[in-house]
Amino acid sequence: MGSNFFDLTGRIALVTGSSRGIGRELAAALADAGATVVLHGRDEARLAETAAEFTARYGEERIFSIAFDVTDAAAVAENIAKIEAEVGPLRILVNNAGIQHRVPLLELDVADWQRVLDTNLTSAFLVGREAARGMLERGEGKIINICSVQTDLARPTISAYTAAKGGLRNLTRAMTAEWAASGLQVNGIAPGYIHTEMTQKLVDDPDFNSWILGRTPAGRWGTVADLAGPAVWLASDGSNYVNGQTIFIDGGMTVVV
Repeated sequence: MGSNFFDLTGRIALVTGSSRGIGRELAAALADAGATVVLHGRDEARLAETAAEFTARYGEERIFSIAFDVTDAAAVAENIAKIEAEVGPLRILVNNAGIQHRVPLLELDVADWQRVLDTNLTSAFLVGREAARGMLERGEGKIINICSVQTDLARPTISAYTAAKGGLRNLTRAMTAEWAASGLQVNGIAPGYIHTEMTQKLVDDPDFNSWILGRTPAGRWGTVADLAGPAVWLASDGSNYVNGQTIFIDGGMTVVV
C-alpha cells in the first residue's frame, strides 16, 4: 500500500442530496481527498449557493452541480448521461438523497408512505442503475448507499423511513450480487444520530438528548466529520475487496441493548 492509497484525484463523484446536511459534508470529504465532485439537489437556489462555496474552496475545474428529481426514472437517465458527457465518467456515486416523515402507522397516508420509499430507496435503485451502466462498461466503480441505524433498528412514527432504510441494505447486497464480478464495489454507510443543522431541535430537546447520550456507548452524538473517513475509504482503492457491506457509524448504538 502506497501513501496515495486513499487519493481520489482525477475521479469523478456524484453525491445526491448534497446541497446541505450530511450529503454536503460527504461531498466535501471526497473533494478534500482530490475528487472532482458533482453536487446535486432539487432546490436550485440552495444548490447554486453550495456550488459557489465549493467552487471558491476547490476551484471551478473540480466542482459541478446538477438539479434533478432522483425519483423520476427519465430525469435520472437523462442527467446521468449528461454528467458522463459533460463532466466525465463517473467513478464514485453516493446515494444520499432522503427525506423523513413522522406519523404513527395507523395515521400514515399511503401517499406519504410511497413518497418516503421513493426518495429513500427507489432513488438509489434508479440512480445506481444508471451510474452502473458506465461503470460496468469500464470495469470499475464505487457506489455508496447512505443507510441509517434504522436499517437495523426501529422507533415509533418513522415506519416508512425504517422500511426504506432496511430495504436499502438489501439493495446494496443485490447490487453486489450482480455487479461485483465486473469490478464494482457497492457498500453502505449507516450513520447513527448525527448532530447537524437538521437535527438541532433533537439535540436541544433535553429528554431526547439525554436518551441519545445514554443509549450510545460512545456517550455523544456523532458529527459529520465521523462519516468523512469511512466515506473516503469506501470510495478509494483501500476498499477494493469490500463488497456488499453496511458499515454502522453509530458510536456503538446498534451493538448494545
